Amino acid sequence: MLATDLAIQQLPVERRRLRIAVVTETYPPEINGVAMTLGRFVRALQEREHQIQLIRPRQSADDQPSDESNLEQVLRPGVPIPRYAGLRMGLPAKSTLRRIWSLKRPDVVHVVTEGPLGWSALAAARSLRIPVATDFHTNFHSYSRHYGLGWLKKPIVAYLRKFHDQARVTMVPSLTICRELESAGFRHLEVVARGVDTDLFDPARRSQALRAAWGVPEQGLAVLYVGRLAPEKNLELLVRAFRAMAQVRPDARLILVGDGPELAALKSAHPDFVFCGARRGEDLARHYASADAFLFPSLTETFGNVLLEAMASALPSVGFDYAAAAEHVSHGSNGLKAAYGNDGEFLAQSLRLAADADLRASLGREARATALNLSWQHIYRRLEGIFLDIVRANEAYHEKALFGVELG
Repeated sequence: MLATDLAIQQLPVERRRLRIAVVTETYPPEINGVAMTLGRFVRALQEREHQIQLIRPRQSADDQPSDESNLEQVLRPGVPIPRYAGLRMGLPAKSTLRRIWSLKRPDVVHVVTEGPLGWSALAAARSLRIPVATDFHTNFHSYSRHYGLGWLKKPIVAYLRKFHDQARVTMVPSLTICRELESAGFRHLEVVARGVDTDLFDPARRSQALRAAWGVPEQGLAVLYVGRLAPEKNLELLVRAFRAMAQVRPDARLILVGDGPELAALKSAHPDFVFCGARRGEDLARHYASADAFLFPSLTETFGNVLLEAMASALPSVGFDYAAAAEHVSHGSNGLKAAYGNDGEFLAQSLRLAADADLRASLGREARATALNLSWQHIYRRLEGIFLDIVRANEAYHEKALFGVELG
Protein backbone atom coordinates (compact mmCIF):
# COMPACT_ATOMS: atom_id res chain seq x y z
CA MET A 1 0.00 0.00 0.00
CA LEU A 2 1.29 3.49 -0.87
CA ALA A 3 2.06 5.92 1.95
CA THR A 4 -0.68 8.28 0.71
CA ASP A 5 -3.17 5.41 0.68
CA LEU A 6 -2.20 4.50 4.24
CA ALA A 7 -2.63 8.11 5.34
CA ILE A 8 -6.11 8.26 3.86
CA GLN A 9 -7.08 4.92 5.41
CA GLN A 10 -6.00 6.18 8.85
CA LEU A 11 -8.20 9.29 8.70
CA PRO A 12 -11.48 9.15 10.63
CA VAL A 13 -14.10 7.82 8.25
CA GLU A 14 -16.05 11.11 8.40
CA ARG A 15 -13.08 12.95 6.86
CA ARG A 16 -11.94 10.34 4.40
CA ARG A 17 -11.81 10.74 0.69
CA LEU A 18 -13.43 7.58 -0.60
CA ARG A 19 -12.87 5.61 -3.77
CA ILE A 20 -16.37 5.03 -5.19
CA ALA A 21 -16.96 2.89 -8.27
CA VAL A 22 -20.23 3.95 -9.94
CA VAL A 23 -21.75 1.50 -12.43
CA THR A 24 -24.57 2.73 -14.65
CA GLU A 25 -26.17 2.21 -18.05
CA THR A 26 -27.17 5.86 -18.43
CA TYR A 27 -25.31 9.12 -17.90
CA PRO A 28 -25.37 12.68 -19.29
CA PRO A 29 -25.63 13.93 -21.97
CA GLU A 30 -28.44 11.37 -22.20
CA ILE A 31 -31.72 13.03 -21.20
CA ASN A 32 -33.68 11.19 -18.52
CA GLY A 33 -34.22 11.56 -14.80
CA VAL A 34 -31.73 8.84 -13.84
CA ALA A 35 -28.93 10.28 -15.95
CA MET A 36 -29.46 13.86 -14.84
CA THR A 37 -29.68 12.96 -11.15
CA LEU A 38 -26.62 10.71 -11.33
CA GLY A 39 -24.66 13.43 -13.13
CA ARG A 40 -25.39 15.79 -10.24
CA PHE A 41 -24.43 13.21 -7.63
CA VAL A 42 -21.13 12.41 -9.34
CA ARG A 43 -20.19 16.09 -9.64
CA ALA A 44 -21.03 16.67 -5.98
CA LEU A 45 -18.86 13.73 -4.87
CA GLN A 46 -16.01 14.97 -7.06
CA GLU A 47 -16.23 18.41 -5.48
CA ARG A 48 -15.99 16.76 -2.06
CA GLU A 49 -12.68 15.22 -3.15
CA HIS A 50 -13.94 11.64 -3.43
CA GLN A 51 -12.30 9.62 -6.22
CA ILE A 52 -14.99 8.42 -8.64
CA GLN A 53 -14.55 5.57 -11.10
CA LEU A 54 -17.49 5.75 -13.51
CA ILE A 55 -18.21 2.55 -15.46
CA ARG A 56 -20.81 2.88 -18.22
CA PRO A 57 -21.59 1.74 -21.77
CA ARG A 58 -20.06 3.68 -24.64
CA GLN A 59 -22.85 5.98 -25.87
CA SER A 60 -21.63 6.31 -29.47
CA ALA A 61 -18.76 5.25 -31.70
CA ASP A 62 -16.81 8.44 -30.97
CA ASP A 63 -17.57 8.50 -27.23
CA GLN A 64 -14.39 9.15 -25.25
CA PRO A 65 -13.78 9.28 -21.48
CA SER A 66 -13.82 12.84 -20.15
CA ASP A 67 -10.76 14.25 -18.41
CA GLU A 68 -11.97 15.64 -15.10
CA SER A 69 -10.57 16.02 -11.61
CA ASN A 70 -11.38 13.08 -9.32
CA LEU A 71 -13.08 11.17 -12.14
CA GLU A 72 -11.92 8.12 -14.09
CA GLN A 73 -14.27 6.80 -16.75
CA VAL A 74 -14.26 3.19 -17.94
CA LEU A 75 -16.31 2.73 -21.13
CA ARG A 76 -17.75 -0.67 -21.92
CA PRO A 77 -19.60 -2.14 -24.95
CA GLY A 78 -23.37 -1.84 -24.97
CA VAL A 79 -26.42 -2.66 -27.08
CA PRO A 80 -29.50 -0.49 -27.80
CA ILE A 81 -32.46 -0.81 -25.42
CA PRO A 82 -35.70 -1.53 -27.35
CA ARG A 83 -38.19 1.40 -27.31
CA TYR A 84 -35.66 3.62 -25.54
CA ALA A 85 -33.95 5.47 -28.36
CA GLY A 86 -30.47 6.70 -27.49
CA LEU A 87 -30.03 4.46 -24.45
CA ARG A 88 -27.77 1.42 -24.32
CA MET A 89 -27.65 -1.61 -22.05
CA GLY A 90 -24.22 -2.59 -20.80
CA LEU A 91 -22.98 -6.10 -21.51
CA PRO A 92 -21.74 -8.50 -18.80
CA ALA A 93 -18.22 -7.66 -17.61
CA LYS A 94 -17.59 -9.60 -14.37
CA SER A 95 -14.03 -10.71 -15.19
CA THR A 96 -13.07 -7.22 -16.38
CA LEU A 97 -14.46 -5.57 -13.26
CA ARG A 98 -12.74 -8.12 -11.01
CA ARG A 99 -9.44 -7.36 -12.69
CA ILE A 100 -9.93 -3.58 -12.48
CA TRP A 101 -10.98 -3.66 -8.83
CA SER A 102 -8.26 -6.11 -7.84
CA LEU A 103 -5.67 -3.64 -9.12
CA LYS A 104 -7.40 -0.52 -7.76
CA ARG A 105 -9.83 -1.49 -5.04
CA PRO A 106 -12.77 0.86 -4.40
CA ASP A 107 -14.11 1.44 -0.89
CA VAL A 108 -17.64 0.93 -2.16
CA VAL A 109 -19.34 0.01 -5.44
CA HIS A 110 -22.51 1.91 -6.30
CA VAL A 111 -24.72 0.16 -8.88
CA VAL A 112 -27.29 2.50 -10.42
CA THR A 113 -29.09 0.30 -12.98
CA GLU A 114 -30.25 -3.32 -12.90
CA GLY A 115 -29.06 -4.53 -16.31
CA PRO A 116 -26.37 -7.10 -17.19
CA LEU A 117 -23.58 -4.65 -16.39
CA GLY A 118 -25.11 -4.03 -12.97
CA TRP A 119 -25.36 -7.76 -12.25
CA SER A 120 -21.71 -8.15 -13.26
CA ALA A 121 -20.74 -5.39 -10.86
CA LEU A 122 -22.68 -7.02 -8.02
CA ALA A 123 -21.02 -10.38 -8.65
CA ALA A 124 -17.51 -8.94 -9.03
CA ALA A 125 -17.80 -6.78 -5.91
CA ARG A 126 -19.17 -9.61 -3.77
CA SER A 127 -16.42 -11.97 -4.91
CA LEU A 128 -13.86 -9.35 -3.82
CA ARG A 129 -15.78 -8.58 -0.59
CA ILE A 130 -16.31 -4.94 -1.58
CA PRO A 131 -19.50 -3.46 -0.08
CA VAL A 132 -22.23 -2.52 -2.58
CA ALA A 133 -24.92 0.16 -2.63
CA THR A 134 -27.66 0.23 -5.27
CA ASP A 135 -30.19 2.75 -6.56
CA PHE A 136 -33.86 2.07 -7.30
CA HIS A 137 -34.79 4.60 -9.97
CA THR A 138 -37.31 3.03 -12.34
CA ASN A 139 -40.60 1.20 -11.78
CA PHE A 140 -40.04 -1.45 -14.44
CA HIS A 141 -42.61 -3.68 -12.74
CA SER A 142 -45.24 -0.93 -13.12
CA TYR A 143 -44.24 -0.31 -16.74
CA SER A 144 -45.10 -3.89 -17.71
CA ARG A 145 -48.87 -3.36 -17.89
CA HIS A 146 -48.44 -0.42 -20.26
CA TYR A 147 -46.69 -2.65 -22.80
CA GLY A 148 -49.22 -5.50 -22.66
CA LEU A 149 -47.00 -7.51 -20.31
CA GLY A 150 -48.88 -7.17 -17.03
CA TRP A 151 -48.40 -10.89 -16.36
CA LEU A 152 -44.67 -10.18 -15.96
CA LYS A 153 -45.10 -7.89 -12.95
CA LYS A 154 -44.48 -10.56 -10.28
CA PRO A 155 -41.38 -12.03 -11.99
CA ILE A 156 -39.97 -8.53 -12.49
CA VAL A 157 -40.50 -7.67 -8.82
CA ALA A 158 -38.75 -10.93 -7.85
CA TYR A 159 -35.86 -10.09 -10.19
CA LEU A 160 -35.47 -6.59 -8.76
CA ARG A 161 -35.73 -7.81 -5.16
CA LYS A 162 -33.04 -10.44 -5.73
CA PHE A 163 -30.82 -7.80 -7.33
CA HIS A 164 -31.16 -5.13 -4.65
CA ASP A 165 -31.09 -7.43 -1.64
CA GLN A 166 -27.46 -8.24 -2.43
CA ALA A 167 -26.56 -4.64 -1.52
CA ARG A 168 -25.81 -3.21 1.91
CA VAL A 169 -28.15 -0.32 1.08
CA THR A 170 -30.67 0.41 -1.68
CA MET A 171 -31.32 4.12 -2.14
CA VAL A 172 -34.83 5.19 -3.15
CA PRO A 173 -35.97 8.73 -4.04
CA SER A 174 -39.16 9.00 -1.97
CA LEU A 175 -40.91 7.67 1.11
CA THR A 176 -43.77 6.49 -1.12
CA ILE A 177 -41.47 4.17 -3.07
CA CYS A 178 -39.71 3.09 0.12
CA ARG A 179 -43.00 1.89 1.61
CA GLU A 180 -44.04 0.20 -1.63
CA LEU A 181 -40.77 -1.74 -1.83
CA GLU A 182 -40.84 -2.64 1.86
CA SER A 183 -44.29 -4.16 1.36
CA ALA A 184 -42.83 -6.20 -1.54
CA GLY A 185 -40.09 -7.61 0.71
CA PHE A 186 -37.17 -5.36 -0.21
CA ARG A 187 -34.62 -4.78 2.58
CA HIS A 188 -32.01 -2.21 3.62
CA LEU A 189 -33.79 0.78 2.06
CA GLU A 190 -32.72 4.39 2.56
CA VAL A 191 -34.51 7.47 1.20
CA VAL A 192 -32.22 9.84 -0.70
CA ALA A 193 -34.55 12.56 -1.92
CA ARG A 194 -34.23 14.87 -4.92
CA GLY A 195 -33.66 18.59 -5.04
CA VAL A 196 -34.04 21.22 -7.72
CA ASP A 197 -31.78 23.91 -9.18
CA THR A 198 -33.77 27.06 -8.42
CA ASP A 199 -31.20 29.26 -10.15
CA LEU A 200 -31.76 27.42 -13.42
CA PHE A 201 -35.51 26.81 -13.08
CA ASP A 202 -36.72 30.32 -12.40
CA PRO A 203 -39.92 32.14 -13.45
CA ALA A 204 -37.74 35.09 -14.48
CA ARG A 205 -36.84 33.11 -17.63
CA ARG A 206 -40.37 33.58 -19.01
CA SER A 207 -40.23 34.42 -22.72
CA GLN A 208 -43.04 36.13 -24.64
CA ALA A 209 -41.20 35.31 -27.86
CA LEU A 210 -41.32 31.61 -27.04
CA ARG A 211 -45.02 31.81 -26.19
CA ALA A 212 -45.65 33.51 -29.53
CA ALA A 213 -43.73 30.72 -31.29
CA TRP A 214 -46.06 28.23 -29.62
CA GLY A 215 -49.04 30.14 -31.01
CA VAL A 216 -50.32 31.11 -27.54
CA PRO A 217 -52.28 34.39 -27.52
CA GLU A 218 -51.00 37.11 -25.19
CA GLN A 219 -53.50 36.19 -22.47
CA GLY A 220 -53.76 32.56 -23.55
CA LEU A 221 -53.22 29.48 -21.40
CA ALA A 222 -50.07 27.42 -22.10
CA VAL A 223 -50.47 23.98 -20.52
CA LEU A 224 -47.15 22.13 -20.25
CA TYR A 225 -46.10 18.47 -20.13
CA VAL A 226 -42.42 17.55 -19.77
CA GLY A 227 -41.30 13.94 -19.95
CA ARG A 228 -40.93 10.86 -22.06
CA LEU A 229 -43.64 10.32 -24.68
CA ALA A 230 -44.25 6.68 -23.86
CA PRO A 231 -47.18 4.44 -22.79
CA GLU A 232 -46.09 4.27 -19.14
CA LYS A 233 -46.53 8.05 -18.77
CA ASN A 234 -50.35 7.87 -18.94
CA LEU A 235 -50.54 10.21 -21.93
CA GLU A 236 -54.14 9.26 -22.72
CA LEU A 237 -55.19 10.98 -19.49
CA LEU A 238 -52.99 13.97 -20.34
CA VAL A 239 -54.90 14.40 -23.61
CA ARG A 240 -58.29 14.01 -21.92
CA ALA A 241 -57.38 16.53 -19.23
CA PHE A 242 -56.19 19.09 -21.73
CA ARG A 243 -59.27 18.67 -23.94
CA ALA A 244 -61.44 19.28 -20.86
CA MET A 245 -59.42 22.40 -19.99
CA ALA A 246 -59.79 23.68 -23.54
CA GLN A 247 -63.57 23.51 -23.19
CA VAL A 248 -63.41 26.31 -20.60
CA ARG A 249 -60.33 27.96 -22.10
CA PRO A 250 -60.54 27.80 -25.92
CA ASP A 251 -57.29 29.81 -26.08
CA ALA A 252 -55.36 27.01 -24.37
CA ARG A 253 -52.49 25.17 -26.09
CA LEU A 254 -50.84 21.94 -24.96
CA ILE A 255 -47.03 22.13 -25.07
CA LEU A 256 -45.17 18.81 -24.95
CA VAL A 257 -41.43 18.74 -24.20
CA GLY A 258 -39.82 15.34 -24.66
CA ASP A 259 -39.35 12.46 -27.05
CA GLY A 260 -40.30 8.80 -27.16
CA PRO A 261 -42.08 6.02 -29.03
CA GLU A 262 -45.51 7.70 -28.90
CA LEU A 263 -44.34 10.92 -30.59
CA ALA A 264 -45.40 10.03 -34.14
CA ALA A 265 -48.82 8.75 -33.07
CA LEU A 266 -49.49 11.82 -30.95
CA LYS A 267 -48.48 14.17 -33.77
CA SER A 268 -50.78 12.37 -36.17
CA ALA A 269 -53.76 12.30 -33.79
CA HIS A 270 -53.33 15.81 -32.37
CA PRO A 271 -51.85 18.22 -34.93
CA ASP A 272 -52.95 21.18 -32.79
CA PHE A 273 -50.53 20.24 -29.99
CA VAL A 274 -47.09 21.88 -29.86
CA PHE A 275 -44.26 19.31 -29.91
CA CYS A 276 -40.94 20.80 -28.78
CA GLY A 277 -38.76 17.68 -28.64
CA ALA A 278 -36.19 17.09 -25.92
CA ARG A 279 -34.78 20.23 -24.29
CA ARG A 280 -32.10 20.79 -21.70
CA GLY A 281 -30.40 23.47 -19.62
CA GLU A 282 -31.53 27.07 -19.98
CA ASP A 283 -33.61 26.20 -23.02
CA LEU A 284 -35.64 23.71 -20.96
CA ALA A 285 -35.92 26.25 -18.13
CA ARG A 286 -37.40 28.82 -20.56
CA HIS A 287 -40.03 26.29 -21.63
CA TYR A 288 -41.11 25.76 -18.04
CA ALA A 289 -41.12 29.46 -17.18
CA SER A 290 -43.08 30.39 -20.30
CA ALA A 291 -46.01 28.09 -19.50
CA ASP A 292 -49.00 28.76 -17.23
CA ALA A 293 -49.88 25.31 -15.87
CA PHE A 294 -48.28 21.87 -15.59
CA LEU A 295 -49.97 18.48 -15.94
CA PHE A 296 -48.26 15.38 -14.53
CA PRO A 297 -50.50 12.33 -15.15
CA SER A 298 -47.90 9.56 -14.72
CA LEU A 299 -48.59 6.70 -12.30
CA THR A 300 -45.22 4.93 -12.70
CA GLU A 301 -42.66 7.39 -11.33
CA THR A 302 -40.17 6.58 -8.59
CA PHE A 303 -40.00 10.33 -7.98
CA GLY A 304 -40.74 12.77 -10.81
CA ASN A 305 -37.97 15.37 -11.05
CA VAL A 306 -40.00 17.32 -13.60
CA LEU A 307 -42.59 18.21 -10.97
CA LEU A 308 -39.96 19.97 -8.83
CA GLU A 309 -38.66 21.77 -11.93
CA ALA A 310 -42.18 22.99 -12.66
CA MET A 311 -42.65 24.12 -9.06
CA ALA A 312 -39.33 26.00 -9.12
CA SER A 313 -40.59 27.73 -12.27
CA ALA A 314 -43.70 28.90 -10.35
CA LEU A 315 -46.06 26.65 -12.30
CA PRO A 316 -49.29 25.46 -10.69
CA SER A 317 -49.56 21.73 -11.24
CA VAL A 318 -51.97 18.81 -11.19
CA GLY A 319 -50.62 15.36 -10.31
CA PHE A 320 -51.48 12.19 -8.46
CA ASP A 321 -50.85 11.94 -4.74
CA TYR A 322 -47.70 9.82 -4.72
CA ALA A 323 -43.95 10.12 -5.34
CA ALA A 324 -42.79 13.75 -5.65
CA ALA A 325 -46.33 15.13 -5.33
CA ALA A 326 -46.92 13.20 -2.11
CA GLU A 327 -43.65 14.52 -0.70
CA HIS A 328 -43.85 18.17 -1.74
CA VAL A 329 -47.32 19.22 -2.93
CA SER A 330 -49.81 20.50 -0.38
CA HIS A 331 -53.19 20.27 -2.09
CA GLY A 332 -54.76 23.68 -2.63
CA SER A 333 -51.68 25.50 -1.32
CA ASN A 334 -48.83 24.93 -3.80
CA GLY A 335 -50.50 22.56 -6.28
CA LEU A 336 -53.48 20.30 -6.87
CA LYS A 337 -53.57 16.52 -6.34
CA ALA A 338 -55.87 13.64 -7.19
CA ALA A 339 -56.00 10.32 -5.34
CA TYR A 340 -53.68 7.77 -6.93
CA GLY A 341 -55.30 6.34 -10.06
CA ASN A 342 -58.47 8.44 -9.80
CA ASP A 343 -58.79 9.77 -13.36
CA GLY A 344 -62.05 11.58 -12.64
CA GLU A 345 -60.48 13.55 -9.82
CA PHE A 346 -57.45 14.39 -11.98
CA LEU A 347 -59.78 15.75 -14.67
CA ALA A 348 -61.75 17.77 -12.11
CA GLN A 349 -58.60 19.36 -10.69
CA SER A 350 -57.35 20.16 -14.20
CA LEU A 351 -60.63 21.94 -14.95
CA ARG A 352 -60.39 23.83 -11.68
CA LEU A 353 -56.91 25.02 -12.63
CA ALA A 354 -58.00 26.11 -16.10
CA ALA A 355 -60.97 28.10 -14.83
CA ASP A 356 -59.35 30.09 -12.01
CA ALA A 357 -56.55 32.55 -12.84
CA ASP A 358 -56.24 33.72 -9.22
CA LEU A 359 -55.80 30.12 -8.06
CA ARG A 360 -53.09 29.52 -10.68
CA ALA A 361 -51.20 32.61 -9.52
CA SER A 362 -51.45 31.67 -5.82
CA LEU A 363 -50.41 28.05 -6.37
CA GLY A 364 -47.50 29.15 -8.55
CA ARG A 365 -46.15 31.56 -5.92
CA GLU A 366 -46.32 28.91 -3.20
CA ALA A 367 -44.79 26.27 -5.48
CA ARG A 368 -41.78 28.50 -6.06
CA ALA A 369 -41.48 29.14 -2.31
CA THR A 370 -41.54 25.39 -1.63
CA ALA A 371 -38.87 24.71 -4.24
CA LEU A 372 -36.54 27.32 -2.76
CA ASN A 373 -36.28 25.13 0.35
CA LEU A 374 -35.35 21.94 -1.54
CA SER A 375 -31.59 22.29 -1.40
CA TRP A 376 -29.41 19.84 -3.31
CA GLN A 377 -26.63 20.43 -0.77
CA HIS A 378 -28.58 18.70 1.99
CA ILE A 379 -29.21 15.75 -0.33
CA TYR A 380 -25.55 15.53 -1.32
CA ARG A 381 -24.56 15.36 2.35
CA ARG A 382 -27.09 12.57 2.88
CA LEU A 383 -25.66 10.59 -0.05
CA GLU A 384 -22.10 11.06 1.16
CA GLY A 385 -23.11 10.06 4.69
CA ILE A 386 -24.62 6.77 3.46
CA PHE A 387 -21.41 5.86 1.63
CA LEU A 388 -19.36 6.72 4.71
CA ASP A 389 -21.64 4.60 6.91
CA ILE A 390 -21.25 1.63 4.54
CA VAL A 391 -17.46 1.93 4.69
CA ARG A 392 -17.50 2.28 8.47
CA ALA A 393 -19.69 -0.81 8.89
CA ASN A 394 -17.61 -2.85 6.46
CA GLU A 395 -14.34 -1.99 8.18
CA ALA A 396 -15.80 -2.71 11.60
CA TYR A 397 -16.98 -6.11 10.40
CA HIS A 398 -13.59 -7.07 9.00
CA GLU A 399 -11.80 -5.71 12.04
CA LYS A 400 -13.86 -8.01 14.26
CA ALA A 401 -13.15 -10.94 11.93
CA LEU A 402 -9.41 -10.16 11.93
CA PHE A 403 -9.20 -10.22 15.73
CA GLY A 404 -11.37 -13.30 16.09
CA VAL A 405 -14.40 -11.59 17.60
CA GLU A 406 -17.50 -13.73 17.25
CA LEU A 407 -19.70 -12.35 14.47
CA GLY A 408 -23.47 -12.57 14.83
